Amino acid sequence: MRKSLIYTVSALALLAESCGTDHPTTQQPAANAAENAAATTPELEPVFADSTYQLTGVAAAADGRIFVNYPYWLDKHSYSVVEVGPDGKAKPYPDAAWNSFKKGDDGTNKFVCVQAVVADDHGSLWVVDPAGIGLSKVYQKSNKVVQIDLKTNQVKRIYRFPEAVAGADSYLNDIRVDNEHGFAYITSSSKGGIVVLNLATGAARLVLQPHYSTQSDPAYRFKMNGKELANAQGPAKINSDGIALTPDKAWLYYKPLTDNKLYRVSTEVLRDFKTSEQQVEQRVEDLGKFVTTDGMEFDAAGNLYLGDLEKSSIVKISPDKQVTMLVTDPAKLSWPDSYSVGPDGYLYISCSQIQNMPWFNSGQNLTKLPYQVFRLKSK
Repeated sequence: MRKSLIYTVSALALLAESCGTDHPTTQQPAANAAENAAATTPELEPVFADSTYQLTGVAAAADGRIFVNYPYWLDKHSYSVVEVGPDGKAKPYPDAAWNSFKKGDDGTNKFVCVQAVVADDHGSLWVVDPAGIGLSKVYQKSNKVVQIDLKTNQVKRIYRFPEAVAGADSYLNDIRVDNEHGFAYITSSSKGGIVVLNLATGAARLVLQPHYSTQSDPAYRFKMNGKELANAQGPAKINSDGIALTPDKAWLYYKPLTDNKLYRVSTEVLRDFKTSEQQVEQRVEDLGKFVTTDGMEFDAAGNLYLGDLEKSSIVKISPDKQVTMLVTDPAKLSWPDSYSVGPDGYLYISCSQIQNMPWFNSGQNLTKLPYQVFRLKSK
């Protein structure tokens, strides 16, 4: 997935043609659908389960290792990042010290509230720590991105951000890394926006805040459990969240969580810190309406995988913009959250059950334990 391959110009052009349109899922003829269902529907295979703590992210590294992260959202919290062993048991990663944070501690060199883990193509695990306990303000300026060397299992570098890029009200969400050009891209969900990080210098800037492409459509009614997702303040509106980098690293795809719109922007303009906000906005392309997804991920062939949260489904968009619903399973795919394509050709999927949290159910926790990670054959 993260090997550098050429994502053809024709494929990009075809996907770009989808601007401003709705995209129905491809369907088999009725006569053939039933007899082919068993053969064509991939199986959701269990990988990991946790009956105590809520997880959000999953990363499948090139060497086959699996990592999972836990945000500090609810009072019940222990480790932030774990490695899942072949026996299905988890151990804190990279060590217990990084996972030892308690409220009141200095969070500078500890994980505080980890939102995402991503394995790159150069042997690193990237950990996004927005440090927003319970989605509140950043804890003691300890939000950061941590790079861990998977060969030594040691922290290689910690990236921190100035107030103008990721201040007290920010919530860093997901990351994609381009080692060829030396940049990383991080969605910021609180107010919407994309953080562009120069990996060599550590310099960063925030773009597309505010911009329509990073803002959740206020007119869209995002429904879970048969009702619009809402908390005590009203309907939930979650801005830029899912993010994915094309195999040739030329385009960054992203979208708000609580609507069905999908966008992309040229990475060339993002990497040039001399460009103005207006120039960045001019390179944004509206790809139309697809599904409401949390995370998203490309494979090496240029297929884009998303979750349809409202339909408990996994969707694939091919390079020629054909949309295929791969599998639907309300019991297993309870808020499919994050995605990672492993070296075994499987799509790894974490399910966080966010819609069942007390926040959205008048204080009742409707979670159906355990929280789970599945894998799906993606080829």
